[in-house]
Amino acid sequence: MGQAPSTHGYPPDSIPDLHHIHLCASVATPEADWHLLDHTAEIPDECLALVFQSLSSGDRNSCSLVSRRWLSVEGQSRHRLTLNAAAQVAPQLGSIFTRFDSVTKLALRCDRKSVSIDDDALTLISLRCPNLTRLKLRSCREISDAGMLALATNCKLLRKFSCGSCMFGAKGMNALLDNCSSLEDLSVKRLGGNDDGFAEEPIGSGAAAAALKSITLKELYNGQCFGPLIVGSKNLKTLKILRCLGDWDRMLESIASRKNSLSEIHLERLQVSDFGLFAISKCPNLEVFHLVKTPDCSNDGILSIAENCRVLRKVLIDGWRTNRIGDEGLIGIAKNSVNLVELVLIGVNLSSVSLKAMALNCQKLERLALCGSENIGDAEITCVADKCVALKKLCIKGCRVTDTGIEAFAHGCPNLVKIKVKKCRGVTSEAVDWLRARRVTLSVSLDADEMEPEVLEAATATDYAPDFPPIGDAPSTSNAAPQLPNKSRFSLLAGRALVACAFRRVSNANANANANANATSNV
Repeated sequence: MGQAPSTHGYPPDSIPDLHHIHLCASVATPEADWHLLDHTAEIPDECLALVFQSLSSGDRNSCSLVSRRWLSVEGQSRHRLTLNAAAQVAPQLGSIFTRFDSVTKLALRCDRKSVSIDDDALTLISLRCPNLTRLKLRSCREISDAGMLALATNCKLLRKFSCGSCMFGAKGMNALLDNCSSLEDLSVKRLGGNDDGFAEEPIGSGAAAAALKSITLKELYNGQCFGPLIVGSKNLKTLKILRCLGDWDRMLESIASRKNSLSEIHLERLQVSDFGLFAISKCPNLEVFHLVKTPDCSNDGILSIAENCRVLRKVLIDGWRTNRIGDEGLIGIAKNSVNLVELVLIGVNLSSVSLKAMALNCQKLERLALCGSENIGDAEITCVADKCVALKKLCIKGCRVTDTGIEAFAHGCPNLVKIKVKKCRGVTSEAVDWLRARRVTLSVSLDADEMEPEVLEAATATDYAPDFPPIGDAPSTSNAAPQLPNKSRFSLLAGRALVACAFRRVSNANANANANANATSNV
């Protein structure tokens, strides 16, 4: 006897047509196989792709195993890809980019102990991904100038390029700048081929000069060779020079000698003096200024910037506890920077005099960080609580603050929403609990560290988040650091130990087993 198929709740006149329904396995009509129906079959590929784009990388990889259709849609809708760039992956690159044929943002990362992909592999990638707009290269030491030329020739739509611990030289960099006229963001870190070749062939602006808006140079031995590029980029907005050897005063003077659009400048651990700061003061549009561990800079340079750059919004100064930047420079910032919303001071010995000036003149100040200052005590913190009415976020680290200073915020700073207290041995958890009980909407964080102040690490002032910068470990608050001559102090920066923070990533033991498993969606 025959058996009518189950309708599973469908009205008799609206039973779905099996010819329009895809099954995960073979098409089945018995009642027991209805659960195998692919209920996403009627969803257009475009909608399914939008669903995939909202998932994490791991979830996307799992979804790609569901069916051939899901595998195809997931691959075609993935625009961001990170690959282990070890040499063992090279034979699988063809199949990888056959599946992921719509990639526009790519990161190639190799463990520094492994052999990376070479020029041939990079050429293949550039041919398969002609629409690349962003590319990261990390520890790809086998890529030379020839590979960079092929990349620049085939991927002319690049808008953002970043390389670290690579070995190509000036010819490869110039090829990129000459062919990628849409390049807006350039980041170069630990470029090994810049010893001799860069000195003979400086980096010119090329076709990218009109489009470049951001340049970051980090841990370079001969970073001055990028001078023609920096000077020739007339629309440059952001310039970051971090831990690069050489005298940078003359370079900064060349940049400021012509009309520029610089609005953000970061200088960290450089041989730069007040003459370089005088040059920076000629940038009238400067809004964000970071000065970190530059022992030759003093109040004079800070005053020059404050008096000439009247639109400053964010200022970070790490004085390295050299006592060359203090109240005089900070009062100059306070008097001239009425638009200041964020101020981070590390290793700067200021007093309540400059804090009062800051509170009275900078009525828009919302974020303040005071770290590693011997002069910051209860009186100064109470001044902040009484005067900084617009303050929303406060960080105090490695200062001589006690419970008395923290208790001042029970009624001070009416707009304060978050306060962090770290490495302040005079502040107890009882005072923090007392403050929380009186201001329930205020987030109070206390880091009760039992380490002696003499062994606290020096503050780190790099990689600050746009919202509110995380503050690094504060230096000693009891004994001043020994004063070293400027040349001796800068010589500490020359060692490779300070620039040996290479990017590490665990490579897969067997890339041939599953090449697609190396792919993730975060660039």
